[in-house]
Amino acid sequence: MSPALTALCAIAIGEAQPAPAVANPGSAPAAGPCAGPQFRQFDFWIGHWTVRRPDGLPAGTNLITSEEGGCAIVEHWASANGGTGQSLNFFDPASGRWRQVWVGLGLLLTMEGGLTDGAMVLEGPLQYLDPGRVTRLRGVWTALPDGRVRQQFHESDDGGTTWKLWFDGYYSRTGAAD
Repeated sequence: MSPALTALCAIAIGEAQPAPAVANPGSAPAAGPCAGPQFRQFDFWIGHWTVRRPDGLPAGTNLITSEEGGCAIVEHWASANGGTGQSLNFFDPASGRWRQVWVGLGLLLTMEGGLTDGAMVLEGPLQYLDPGRVTRLRGVWTALPDGRVRQQFHESDDGGTTWKLWFDGYYSRTGAAD
């Protein structure tokens, strides 16, 4: 089993070790199996971020790293309320789509999608571990002209017929003016 898959399985069963240090979370390889432009489409999200709600209140922090030679983007979320979660994101050449697997905050999420009008749009089933409810979640990540990233999630309880806002956050690079 690959180290990334082993780590994801460990996270899922609660045996995860601290994430390994990454020398430069914003770097991507110049060559290798994941050097093509399709693998770089989500690189705008890589970095160490402070996340705020639209009203300016803190939502949390997020460390997004490029790993496995640029083949994976790994998210390390810490909410302002103390909860944590991680996601593994990757471009799947067989399907031509991006995939995300999230574990944390009592949620399991698998989404897929790709770039739409310059934004990363992923969608899939969201499982609430307690009470065991399953809905549909759509995430949209948009690089803003000022260097921030806006992340919005909308949730559907009716299979995608109607959607309601689930999360809205603005990412500012750590050390930048909020």
